Amino acid sequence: MTMTEQARDAKPAAIDKERLRLKYREERNKRLRPDGNDQYLQIKGQLAHYLEDPYTPVVERAPKTDHVTFAFIGGGFAGLATAARLTEAGVKDVRIVEKGGDFGGTWYWNRYPGAQCDTASMVYMPLLEETGHMPSEKYAHAPEILAHCQRIGRQFGLYDNALFHTEVTSLDWEAAQSRWIIRTTRGDAFTAQYVGIGTGPLHVPKLPGIPGIERFKGHSFHTSRWDYDYTGGDPNGAPMEKLADKRVGIIGTGATSVQCIPHLARACKELYVFQRTPSSVDVRGNGPIDPDWFADIATPGWQQRWLENFTANQAGGSAEEDLVQDGWTDLSKRIRAKIMLLPREQRSVENMRAAFEDSDFEKMEEIRNRVDTIVRDAGTAKNLKAWYGQLCKRPCFHDAYLQAFNTPGTHLVDTDGKGVEEITENGIVVAGKEYKLDCIIYASGFEVGTEYKRRAGFDATGQDGIKLSEYWAEGMRTKHGIHVHGFPNLFFVQPTQGANLISNVPHNLTEAARTIALMVGHAQANGFKEIEVSREAENRWVELLLTAVGRMIGGPDCTPGYYNNEGREPGPAAKLNVGYPAGALAYFKYIDEWRRSGQFEGVQFR
Repeated sequence: MTMTEQARDAKPAAIDKERLRLKYREERNKRLRPDGNDQYLQIKGQLAHYLEDPYTPVVERAPKTDHVTFAFIGGGFAGLATAARLTEAGVKDVRIVEKGGDFGGTWYWNRYPGAQCDTASMVYMPLLEETGHMPSEKYAHAPEILAHCQRIGRQFGLYDNALFHTEVTSLDWEAAQSRWIIRTTRGDAFTAQYVGIGTGPLHVPKLPGIPGIERFKGHSFHTSRWDYDYTGGDPNGAPMEKLADKRVGIIGTGATSVQCIPHLARACKELYVFQRTPSSVDVRGNGPIDPDWFADIATPGWQQRWLENFTANQAGGSAEEDLVQDGWTDLSKRIRAKIMLLPREQRSVENMRAAFEDSDFEKMEEIRNRVDTIVRDAGTAKNLKAWYGQLCKRPCFHDAYLQAFNTPGTHLVDTDGKGVEEITENGIVVAGKEYKLDCIIYASGFEVGTEYKRRAGFDATGQDGIKLSEYWAEGMRTKHGIHVHGFPNLFFVQPTQGANLISNVPHNLTEAARTIALMVGHAQANGFKEIEVSREAENRWVELLLTAVGRMIGGPDCTPGYYNNEGREPGPAAKLNVGYPAGALAYFKYIDEWRRSGQFEGVQFR
């Protein structure tokens, strides 16, 4: 029996809900800042070296001035899944434009020690059935995920036409020819009949806006550009032997730190973990996947069944079994069980929210109690406890993170919600005390809540010269999160205004890929040149989205983080950052029926 199962089966102690609400508010208020996302630095100018690619040298090439049927911006899961489905639909000239040196997206950049997916591999890694790949572990590590991305690229012939180390600078609709003109940082000016955008939220690194960040004279890097030349070791987990005599500081205690700190703790002479807000860290329970078991379950359609089962368990469905059995589905099943105890006439939104809160309080008490059972130093254990709802920040699951703080030489520097005070030539200052360091590692994450154009790196100019940034000035407007009126033959592959399933983003991407490939195939077969959603259909979809009752993830009462705009009051546009009102499972069912009908309601072919 696992620790989580023991905790669940034990008779729960009475929970003082009002005390917890007060504690959560107190801890949240410590961390509120008026600058929100502006507290982070955009990496440019003097800091631009933090963006350099340490993994793949840039290969010189001539600019492209040709034409392709479909160009996709972004070489991560969104681009790979869409390109694969288009290839299956008979579109042979798909070009992926990617700023990294290979396919992978966030998995190209994130090669820090210990990196792995935090949603089960069987539902997280796309196109497993199509490629015949069996994940080696329940939660695959980064090298395997990157290799899988490369496998998709090879199997579907996507390398020959790809442009790596290339960023789009402009995207302009040429109405006379019904095509897009794409310009890039490598001097390219090629055209495409269709364009897909899958730039994602986790590819633009950010740095904390700490005074003196540019003054440090030791070594420093961002976790998405891990410097193995300095640390020794490699992404496969080889010991970082070059840190044996080094004093290393790491800023940030989110999902990245939870994974890499156990490795740093073993390697460094002294490791200082600078914490503003602790993560909630539940049991991961990782382990190898048994080939014989996999052979039994890997019957035709197996991955789609697993995807639907995970979503049914995690996002409001009523599945009779739980194939994945992880922390995501555990909380959802608890909530559902409490709701089912209510008489049907009492299952109001208010009562269901109360059931959610009760379940979350119980779960978070278990997670906080887990800290005490693992961390030997009482003061350290106290500071590692997360005082907020589990879905206020990205939940973490790990079996070695808390244990790392029992390692001699590993020190938690808790800042009581204030963050680091200053960076000097020699180290980091917290509460007036300087910690002298040889190296600073920034585990400060990626830009999520910043303007879309800033994260994408370009604007799109559609019909009649309208800019996407102008059209979305008051909030995102789409149908299905895919189509935008005034921007024909342009497709977005991302979760918002669709299923908005945050626990397993690839499910959103693979469904969008199916939809796009079917529509492009339909257009090609019938001689259509343009695909565009009507204004009326887009308006109806946005009106439908606004009937949603609100979100359970990253609510306004949560501690600051990227789920809730760093605790800052969201602007009017944020009300459109929502999903299908009936939930993710209902959306996936709806979109499957929508595309299977062949009518493509609301979308015009011409």
